[in-house]
Amino acid sequence: MRVLIVDDSPTMRRIIANTLKKLGYDDVVEAGDGTEGLDCIAQGQPNLILTDWSMPYMDGCEFVRTLRTRAGMETIPVLMVTTHAERTHVMQALQAGVNDYLVKPFTPDTLKEMIDALLGRPAICNSPS
Repeated sequence: MRVLIVDDSPTMRRIIANTLKKLGYDDVVEAGDGTEGLDCIAQGQPNLILTDWSMPYMDGCEFVRTLRTRAGMETIPVLMVTTHAERTHVMQALQAGVNDYLVKPFTPDTLKEMIDALLGRPAICNSPS
C-alpha cells in the first residue's frame, strides 16, 4: 500500500515515515509541498495521503481541493496532520475535502487508529474481556 506524506518539514516527514514503517507501511513517498505532492501522485497513485496544512507554494487545503478535482482522486483517503487546532481550521479542511484531521503532536497509536478508520479496518482492542 502506497502512502504519500506531504509536509514542508523534513523532520516531520521522517517522523511520520518512520511511524508508518513501524506500522507496516513500507511504500512511503514524500513531498515538501502541495505542488510536489501532485507531482508524486502523477508518478503513482497513493492509497492514502497525509498532508500538513501550512506549506509554501501550495498549502494543504489548496492541495486537497486540487486533488479532489482530478479524475480518480475523489475517494483517496486524506488525513490532515497539522498544528492548527482551531475549529474553524478543522471545518475549512473538511470543506476542502480531507477525510479526517489529526493535530500535532500525536502518538503512533493515535495515527494508527486514524489510518485504520480511514481505510475501514476494524480497531483491535487490547482491553480485557
